[in-house]
Amino acid sequence: MAASSFLVLPGAVPADGIDEGVPAHYGNPLVEQRRLEAGRAVVDLSNRGVVTVSGPDRLTWLHSMASQALARLTPGESAEALLLDANGHIEHVAHVLDDGATAWLVVEGPDAAALAAFLDRMRFMLRVEVADVTSEWGVLASMGTEALDLATPAGVANGVALDWVDPWRTAHGHQYAREAGHPAGDWRWVERLVPRAQLADAAAAVAAGRVDAAGALAAEALRIAAWRPRQATEVDEKAIPHEFDWLRSAVDLGKGCYKGQETVAKVLNLGRPPRRLVLLHLDGSDTVLPAPGETVVGEKVRPDAADGAAPERRDVGRITASAMHHELGPIALAVVKRAVPGDLPLIVESHGIDVAAAQVEIVPADAGAAVDVPRLPRLGVRRP
Repeated sequence: MAASSFLVLPGAVPADGIDEGVPAHYGNPLVEQRRLEAGRAVVDLSNRGVVTVSGPDRLTWLHSMASQALARLTPGESAEALLLDANGHIEHVAHVLDDGATAWLVVEGPDAAALAAFLDRMRFMLRVEVADVTSEWGVLASMGTEALDLATPAGVANGVALDWVDPWRTAHGHQYAREAGHPAGDWRWVERLVPRAQLADAAAAVAAGRVDAAGALAAEALRIAAWRPRQATEVDEKAIPHEFDWLRSAVDLGKGCYKGQETVAKVLNLGRPPRRLVLLHLDGSDTVLPAPGETVVGEKVRPDAADGAAPERRDVGRITASAMHHELGPIALAVVKRAVPGDLPLIVESHGIDVAAAQVEIVPADAGAAVDVPRLPRLGVRRP
């Protein structure tokens, strides 16, 4: 794949890790955040993957495998879908847009080939065709479409503009997070599919001053502040949708008969998520920003401990993503054990330094079963 046109813009600093291939920033990530948040900047996501599924059976076929109801997706309508394994663990996350003839799936770049291969194996006798078109189509993003329109027009297929509008803003499914104070209402994320040749036009629009550009660091900071999960950061081999409050945007609870559906229903109706996503407000006095994978610990004084005894430390989770936010300061997302109390102060062990962290519950510690199952009386000898 050709190098991104945005990497040759003045001040562009290449990203590494999960966002390798696009600019991390252009010299001032905090200013870029403000411009992006205001809808005045575009983000280069040309390292994302794009998979297409065409043919008359495409939507009913995808519907049968995905967590989301896709059978009646109308042309231009956006959806988010998860593909799970038999135990309900997340394997693929797809941003889905249909044009009436083809379903477009935007995924993390490294996942495109794997998803296309999986779908191709599942075609059987159905009238569908699967293609990895990452080399032909790129992705730009912004808050709303104003800045995108200044950069380059959306790609058009079958008369439909290929703009995927993130459904995270409004809960369509079950939400664990408490409604008060939920930041998703300010999240207006749009991902625009364009032919790769147009990415150079968008970069030229930035160079000419017609629109601003923001790097991957700015996009990540706003995503973290919006509590928005991402496959490349939050998902591991044990992840299930409930742990990230992903049921609110990517799971239709009215459909069944897809792989992993039993786990989705059982945890929602009868159980509790085994882990939960939290936002951490970090102490910035040491100017240390934790890296993904670093350990989150909790301190607790045992009831039988002697007076003045040091609290006992226990590993309770891991950092999945962190950022310096232009208003909130240093913040992070972390996955912690379900039993960790919501008011427990936490510590992140990072670069040999203890970073104090205050948690904001996304999936609350007391998130429980959606169905109240009455307790049955014990069987045994009946007493008079």
